[in-house]
Amino acid sequence: MDTQTTNHPGLAEVRERVAAAEKEAGRAAGSVRLIAVSKTFDAEGIRPVIAAGQRVFGENRVQEAAGKWPALKAETPDIELHLIGPLQSNKARDAVALFDAIHTIDRDKIAGAVAAEMARLGRSPRLLVQVNTGAEPQKAGVLPEETDAFVARCRSVHGLTIDGLMCIPPVEESPAPHFALLAKIAGRLGLESLSMGMSSDFETAIAFGATDVRVGSAIFGTRPPLV
Repeated sequence: MDTQTTNHPGLAEVRERVAAAEKEAGRAAGSVRLIAVSKTFDAEGIRPVIAAGQRVFGENRVQEAAGKWPALKAETPDIELHLIGPLQSNKARDAVALFDAIHTIDRDKIAGAVAAEMARLGRSPRLLVQVNTGAEPQKAGVLPEETDAFVARCRSVHGLTIDGLMCIPPVEESPAPHFALLAKIAGRLGLESLSMGMSSDFETAIAFGATDVRVGSAIFGTRPPLV
């Protein structure tokens, strides 16, 4: 049951900002899914956000998530967990077993591995294709000009249902053109889900049609150092 039981200032402020951005963009209230990005935070750091009623969380690394989320999901069964970081094929089984959505399908090897594990485990997480809108060599994702063909292969070759697209704009560039590009590609492919926008730019993403925003530091505060 998604019932608010305690107050969490960071979460409350972000929820208000999301609602204001929805209204400003002329979108229906509640049309944007807020993903609280809990990477690097331990269970004790996450529980207060759960207690405040948040039920959708995002993690970057499969191994880190596997160390803390099974117990948290056992405590609060209606939690929805999203993988928003790169996926390696040798982690596909763990990812399909643990996550309710995977935002980072970006090559045929991953698509094939995820398809095999979905069949093996009988689970069907929501799947999004990551698009490297800035064509950054160090960043994961399909190039924009290759996205149509890749989504087609996910469907026809791997038998996957692709729900949408995800992007992470270059940090030194205005995010708006990248959000606009992702929305344009999704529109021509008939995809409804747009995972875009983080703590610094989620209001802009909502203006360009984001359905999922991935907000971490604005909710949780400064992240602990990676171990």
